[in-house]
Amino acid sequence: MGFNMKKYNISDFGALSDGTLQTEKIQRAIDECFLSGGGIVIIPCGEYLTGGIRLRSNVTLYLKSGAVLKASRNPDDYFSYKNDKIEPLSDDKITDAPYVHLSTIKGETKYEENKSEYRFKRIPGSRWNNAIIRTIDAENVAIIGEKDSVIDGDNCYDAQGEEDYRGPHGLTLFNTKNIKLSGYTIQNCGNWAHNLLFCDNIEATGITVLAGHDGFDAAVCNNLKIADSSFYTGDDCIAGFGNMNVFVSDCVMNSACSAMRFGGTNVIVEKCRMFGPCKYYFRGSLSDEEKRSGSMSAKKGRNNMLSAFTYYADYSLPIKEQPGNIIIKNCEIENVGKLLHYNYSETEIWQKNRPLSDITFENVNISGVSLPIILRGSEEVPVYLTLKNVNADVGDNGVKLKSFINAQNFGEIRMDKFCLKNFKGLAVILKNTDGEVRARDVNVGNTAIEEKTDKAFEIKAI
Repeated sequence: MGFNMKKYNISDFGALSDGTLQTEKIQRAIDECFLSGGGIVIIPCGEYLTGGIRLRSNVTLYLKSGAVLKASRNPDDYFSYKNDKIEPLSDDKITDAPYVHLSTIKGETKYEENKSEYRFKRIPGSRWNNAIIRTIDAENVAIIGEKDSVIDGDNCYDAQGEEDYRGPHGLTLFNTKNIKLSGYTIQNCGNWAHNLLFCDNIEATGITVLAGHDGFDAAVCNNLKIADSSFYTGDDCIAGFGNMNVFVSDCVMNSACSAMRFGGTNVIVEKCRMFGPCKYYFRGSLSDEEKRSGSMSAKKGRNNMLSAFTYYADYSLPIKEQPGNIIIKNCEIENVGKLLHYNYSETEIWQKNRPLSDITFENVNISGVSLPIILRGSEEVPVYLTLKNVNADVGDNGVKLKSFINAQNFGEIRMDKFCLKNFKGLAVILKNTDGEVRARDVNVGNTAIEEKTDKAFEIKAI
């Protein structure tokens, strides 16, 4: 990244792998590195217990093989901005007030009109943005891990956190540019593994995410690349909205929610495998005691993957560009609930900011979907869907399906070299509004391509 490569080993600052809290010593190494013009802060082999640390401009955090940053399970150990004298934050950027749920705000009933619960997400030094590693207003930062290096959130439980149990994120990167992330395993985070807000030029390669919640969640970021990484997550693998120029390639996505819950402009997802059921349980489905203890031994938790791609357009932040030009290509999708879930309606609160204009699936093989495609655009912005060289086998689910696509408020559905196996339903496309259907080189057996219905679709929100 073009900055000083002087090395600072945390052991030289007194950091010990002895089970006691090492936050201050790790932070001193980072601070000295920063004040000297930047360089590399080395985490040697061993397990180092830490609360929240602040990574600064021109600093690389380098985890050696066998190095473990082990998160404290005390949520009060993560207010890394409170006493920062090197780059202090103004009081309006810091709050340790708990996350506020809409349901707790009296007299406010309309979800779309109420954005109060999100004010903490916009405050960089908020309790909601607490993380093991944080940046704000920084540039040229990197977190690099050698083989067998780990960032372990230890399922930190916070009774004042989101949903009354979510603790700190793994990483919160706020208004930061020129970010490189590579090589480490990040696991058991109290909230999202990677929380990116207003960031630019992010490259993430060779990362493994295990358990926890979302693997990556990016909001209003530009130029995001995620490649050669594996996600086995208790929530969405890759999520976010309002993003520009996103490239995801050669990733494994095994989710207890959606492989991608995503919205943006100019998004390419290629050469990925998305499959269920998930190795880990959706943490929201665990008992209070399991959440509190960090137990991974749930017997009644939910681990099925709900959707390969769910559109996401949260209204908590403005979306400046029209979402669209989303392309999923050269991918394998297996054993998921839906291939695509886009439901621009009053019931789908996470899709109600700006509607999606278009999405394409190209050179995609699909097997074992239970309700393939929900396609409900807005009346003002009808959605366009392209299925090109798509092979879909619904397997045993075929006898239960009335349609492969439930469509409403769409401009066009184009199928080009589309093959559908084991489907026994009424029609490939069941629509309750007008829209153009173009089919070329389609193999769907004796099933009709499209049928019109006057009935409203009953769609469960994701």
